[in-house]
Amino acid sequence: MEIPLKFFPGPSPNPALYHFTLFFLLILADSASGFGFMGPISASFGDYGLFCAIDASGKQAVICWDANNSSSTASSSLHYSTVLPSMAALSGGEGFLCGILANTSQALCWDSMGLSRSSDLVPAVYKPNAYSHIAAGKDHVCAIRGSYYSDNDFGSVDCWDIVRVSNNSLSSTQSGRFYDQNASISVFRKLVSGNGFTCGVIRDGGIACWGPNSGGLGVSGQSENYLALASGLDSICGISQMTGEIKCWGDSDSYDSPPVGIRFVSLSAGAQHFCGIREDNHGIECWGNFNASLIPKGPGFLAIASSNFVTCGIREGDLVLDCWFSNLTSPADYDPPLQLCSPGLCRAGACGEGMFAFNASLLNEPDLTSLCVRKDLRICSPCGLNCSEGFFPSSLCTYDADRVCTPCSLCQNSSCGGVCKLESLPETKQKHWDQMRQLLLIIGSSVSGFLLIFLAWCLLPRVLVTNNEQGEKQRYLCCFRKPKPENDENANQHPPASVAPCPGVAQIFRLSELKDATNGFKEFNELGRGSYGFVYKAVLADGRPVAVKRANAATIIHTNSRDFEMELEILCNVRHANIVNLLGYCSEMGERLLVYEFMPHGSLHDHLHGGLSTLNWSLRLKIAMQAAKGLEYLHKEVIPPIVHREVKSSKILLDSDWGARISDFGLLTPNERDVSADMRMDVYGFGVVLLEILSGRKAYDGDCMPANIVDWALPQIKQGKAAAVIDRYVALPRNVEPLLKLADIAELALREDPNERASMSDLAVLLEQLVKDGLIL
Repeated sequence: MEIPLKFFPGPSPNPALYHFTLFFLLILADSASGFGFMGPISASFGDYGLFCAIDASGKQAVICWDANNSSSTASSSLHYSTVLPSMAALSGGEGFLCGILANTSQALCWDSMGLSRSSDLVPAVYKPNAYSHIAAGKDHVCAIRGSYYSDNDFGSVDCWDIVRVSNNSLSSTQSGRFYDQNASISVFRKLVSGNGFTCGVIRDGGIACWGPNSGGLGVSGQSENYLALASGLDSICGISQMTGEIKCWGDSDSYDSPPVGIRFVSLSAGAQHFCGIREDNHGIECWGNFNASLIPKGPGFLAIASSNFVTCGIREGDLVLDCWFSNLTSPADYDPPLQLCSPGLCRAGACGEGMFAFNASLLNEPDLTSLCVRKDLRICSPCGLNCSEGFFPSSLCTYDADRVCTPCSLCQNSSCGGVCKLESLPETKQKHWDQMRQLLLIIGSSVSGFLLIFLAWCLLPRVLVTNNEQGEKQRYLCCFRKPKPENDENANQHPPASVAPCPGVAQIFRLSELKDATNGFKEFNELGRGSYGFVYKAVLADGRPVAVKRANAATIIHTNSRDFEMELEILCNVRHANIVNLLGYCSEMGERLLVYEFMPHGSLHDHLHGGLSTLNWSLRLKIAMQAAKGLEYLHKEVIPPIVHREVKSSKILLDSDWGARISDFGLLTPNERDVSADMRMDVYGFGVVLLEILSGRKAYDGDCMPANIVDWALPQIKQGKAAAVIDRYVALPRNVEPLLKLADIAELALREDPNERASMSDLAVLLEQLVKDGLIL
């Protein structure tokens, strides 16, 4: 089946993890590509560098992009209508690319300027052959015979030349330059090609190189095995199978000062530089002629490829493409497409130790069950042993998921304190030790000698246990259920709002467990949707019901990772009895999910307007007071203050005790100077909610005249006719005075001049007094 070619403009690791099986070593080497190497992403060299990658659609389709689509020739020759078959692997030469067809294992090579120029650059004599490995060099290609998906990936080698003819197009011919008697009788398992040479890893061990320029490399006599090789034009580097470190040969200008003492899992090479993916944190290290300031920092990569001056990679966290230059003088600006790409090559067989089989379900595409064209294939990627600087591993690597790296800004306990180099113990723990030191000082100044020893021996353990227990409670339970007041006559009917026990810091969830908890984010689990995304009801493995808010694509694209981290830093510390509190979050595969307390009684809007149980007047007044306290907390007690921006009855949720909780509040961004003006907008929105509570009417109802509740109710309240606004569908209490006062409070919030509106603190005080004084029966 042919697939359209999509063109887009352009602490120490455990030593046991180093003991990998041979199969693991062979597969791991396919996770990146340099000039002449083979991987899921590759690039052509020369003046016009085209990058191509295998996408993550499960069809192994190929996507390609160049430098801002700046070449008019490229624009006119590469179109969406151009087709390429599904590819198992890719390799790039100078001005052309090659691949192995996913369905037949046959080789296909094409001009990087467009298939219409040179549609097939494989000689006729080699077209029927199946190949397990392919390596494109400057002007030649070598490939290992054998089926790509077979268990046996050793074989003999075929080589052919790529010739540039008079009209500047390319053609292919069987190569005489690359016939070598020793190479012809050897059996290889990996290849890499450069400028006039090809090198291969021999099945029985060592490296062999051949071709007209192979003598200058100085590789001959190498008996050590290498798990990966990458080639520049005139040099070659490899990853030692024994040590995991880098060794290089050839022109030293392109590999000057290779890193020492760092283990790598894959390599890529440009014209004058090499880059590699570290084993520990999957970060990037480069050497040779390059600008260190341009290398991406932070989260790592699973695959990379280089052209002359540009390196592009597939990020491990979300499979999104990222590109960077080797120096500042590059005239081009590569802007890769926003598309998910394969993190490695599809292979048959199980993954070895220290690897995980990439789980397609993590991408949350309902119809995507695998990233490979066949269900028996899998992509084996290396487990990360650590995280990049500024991050800590919040979960370990499993069979089908890599370890998860979380920003150190979210580290608040000892489990990550060592990695994140926290300067001090958490506040509660430090307080505990301060108390202990004070206690010992008092004892030391009061008694001496044997009595001191006796008391310390007998009493200190008890104190330690008691303080330890208190410290643990403070650390792991952000709050406790409030006791029911004995003197509250309505306590049994409507207990006060309470905050459910939750971790002292937000729990980090795996994407897979949240997917299971929501039945795959199915529609029947949907609680609601908004501009941020969808909210789902979920039941965790421990039986806890929660609400999961899943960001949509637009939210993710328009909110960068740092903004999300800053939001989490604030949300993790927001805790109040009248707020829907954050329990945890998940940030995997580009997803952003927030896990909140579940509110079983729905929203205030649902009860006032949506057909749920009618709320009595006593409960309505309590809800108004509790909602005001929640908003007051956001405005006054949170630092920096939080402005809701969308206060309405649908954002006031009711917990299991019928307590009011504020939900879906936004964050005040640093560039918004007039905090007070935004807060007055919240006050106005809350005034509208008070009118809804008082009247039972929607904030806007097209069937009424006037449609806007403020235009209808406020004039009557100002004229002393507030009784006309009271909801007639709920039995009037004997004492309506509290309801009339509620109308007056709403008027204070809805004044036209924002400077004359009451603050949320003022409203909370007035409503609290109203609930205490106004007995409604």
